[in-house]
Amino acid sequence: MISHGKELKVFAGNSNPALAKGICECLGRTLGDSGASRFADGECSVSVYEPVRGADVFIVQSTCKPVNDNLMELLVMMDALKRASAGRITAVIPYFGYARQDRKAKSRDPISAKLVANLITKAGADRVLTMDLHANQIQGFFDIPVDDLRGAPLFAHYFIERFGKGNEDIMVVSPDVGSVARARSFSHKLEVNMAIVDKRREKANQSEVMNIIGDVRDKTVILLDDMVDTAGSLCNAARALMDIGGAKEIYACASHGVLSGPAIERIAASPIKELTLLDSIPYPEDREKCDKIHYLPVAPMFAEAIERIYEEVSISSLFN
Repeated sequence: MISHGKELKVFAGNSNPALAKGICECLGRTLGDSGASRFADGECSVSVYEPVRGADVFIVQSTCKPVNDNLMELLVMMDALKRASAGRITAVIPYFGYARQDRKAKSRDPISAKLVANLITKAGADRVLTMDLHANQIQGFFDIPVDDLRGAPLFAHYFIERFGKGNEDIMVVSPDVGSVARARSFSHKLEVNMAIVDKRREKANQSEVMNIIGDVRDKTVILLDDMVDTAGSLCNAARALMDIGGAKEIYACASHGVLSGPAIERIAASPIKELTLLDSIPYPEDREKCDKIHYLPVAPMFAEAIERIYEEVSISSLFN
């Protein structure tokens, strides 16, 4: 039951317009009339071409590459809507950039995730809707409500339809110790066992696999991670599972396909049979180079979350 009487409006930046349109189609609404462009020197310019006074506004903008441009575009758009007297502003950030810098790993490191949280709040956001933050504690960096949706239910539905529930030939594998909780929850949904790839990271975007905790021999393995950036860790884990663990087949899934640098080539050359991603980040232009990559849509889940936030009812059922 809608009690506030506000109008629902959805706007989008330039980072993922296809997702924003998909969300509006699921909601049965038209995407808000706005535009974001650049001045000659690269500065962001935003224009909103319809009234938003008192409206419940949702801005769909992933802070994917170019990360800084898309982040600044989100901040400027929120400022424009705030100054236009929007009733409530929700930043819908399917992929939250800078989330990997969530703590001080060594002396004099920044905590960039906290800085970005401060910027988003100061720019005018009243709440944030995102998906699979790299670290759960980032929710605590905000002084406003944060709804962190999970991609695991979408993957669980996909793989249960493919392999069934409780299949003894299937095993979920965490590619590193940091993803164990995520993999354990996912394995419970599939009602299968899990294993862990233990690795040592020497420097950023490089890793060395040490050993495998669990027996994956002759199993069909599903690797689960929150993101795939350069794909080095994922592909190294897949090779270790085949060469050391003796796995039969390797499937992989991740919520965010950043796919930087040599990622596409690495995935194509890896023993991974299929990589399933969510479209929280737009498809890469060179996706055709690798026919292993498959995408699942997140628009229906975000649309339902937006509708529930607008109607001021619980969204907890979306986590199941």
